[in-house]
Amino acid sequence: MAREEVVLLDDAHRPVGTAPKAEVHTEDTPLHLAFSCYVLDDDGRLLLTRRALSKRTWPGVWTNSFCGHPGPGEPFEEGIARRAGQELGFAVTDVVPVLPEFRYRAVDASGIVENEFCPVYLARASGTPHPLPEEVAETAWIRPGELLAAVGAAPFLLSPWLREQLADERLRAALAAGAPGRARD
Repeated sequence: MAREEVVLLDDAHRPVGTAPKAEVHTEDTPLHLAFSCYVLDDDGRLLLTRRALSKRTWPGVWTNSFCGHPGPGEPFEEGIARRAGQELGFAVTDVVPVLPEFRYRAVDASGIVENEFCPVYLARASGTPHPLPEEVAETAWIRPGELLAAVGAAPFLLSPWLREQLADERLRAALAAGAPGRARD
């Protein structure tokens, strides 16, 4: 298996090189390209995942459906489809950008830094998730309103990027509207 590379960026979000994914997340992580994806089913429920306890950063916290890094030259939609298969063992359809300019920086309790230009996408589930245990400890399908209540009641149980993303009204509205590509009643 080829080593996975992440795209390094300058402050204007322009590519300036690559680095091995396994080496990029440190106490001084450079800005790099990533994505977050929120997956809804046909009933408008949101897939949440709990990060595996073996994860180097934020082990055991609940977060959005999945995240990843597009490879050099890889379009976001292709990276999202690839990562959905790798991490969750299922396909997604109707991938649409919701927060195309999202950027965040967060420091884990271990001192490891996330520093990402991380557009946020919404997608529709196609099939049942079969998560990779090294990535995902648990999954749960919940109503978007239940997630918003959890953010207010117990933010410390949730990833910092999820909390920041949900602070944006555009994402809250997209989740409330339901699965992309499906007409709502």
